[in-house]
Amino acid sequence: MSSRKIIIAPSILAGDFARVGEEVESVTAAGADWIHCDVMDGHFVDNISFGSAFVEGVSRHTKLPLDVHLMITRPDHYLPRYLSVASSITSHVEAGHDVADTLRRVREAGCQAGLAVSPPTDIARIEPYFGLFDILLIMTVNPGFGGQPFLPEMMEKVRFGDMLRTKHGLDFEIEVDGGINVETARTSIEAGANLLVAGTSVFRAADRAIEIEKLRCAAQSG
Repeated sequence: MSSRKIIIAPSILAGDFARVGEEVESVTAAGADWIHCDVMDGHFVDNISFGSAFVEGVSRHTKLPLDVHLMITRPDHYLPRYLSVASSITSHVEAGHDVADTLRRVREAGCQAGLAVSPPTDIARIEPYFGLFDILLIMTVNPGFGGQPFLPEMMEKVRFGDMLRTKHGLDFEIEVDGGINVETARTSIEAGANLLVAGTSVFRAADRAIEIEKLRCAAQSG
């Protein structure tokens, strides 16, 4: 189990886009640590969500860090559109770009660099980039749509990432995204994750503050 601070990052993808400002303000007031923004292009994943203008709009309603997850082809091309508003930018190892160069550019711009791995991808593909990223994002659903069930077999990747982090003396967050609720948060934390992206479980909760606190304390509640 990770001894790191647990970070809760509600995904605005699960919010009401017709009142996005209120939704962002709501989860900010409820105790979120970061706001997660899932950018989808309809090519890398079979869905289109929103782009840089939307993310910039989100930034006007919170002072929390924006965790931008680029589920897009050629993230290197679109990167400059997000650098001014994001605190962290995560791209996929599978997304058809010079991964090392993308990570370098994100860091040089003063953002945290994240590297994401989709469920079908061998976790060993991240090894050439160790030391180049600040966040390792393990997708716990197949990327593209919110509300999917959690894939428990992805915990093997979380444990592998945690083992390599310790072995190499590195200091990066392990993020999980997809199907995160109190039960799966506990499973993820026990495997070594500390950065939890929660969409449906937070935005559909009767009391978002209580839900966020339950997620934060998930490991202790077991």
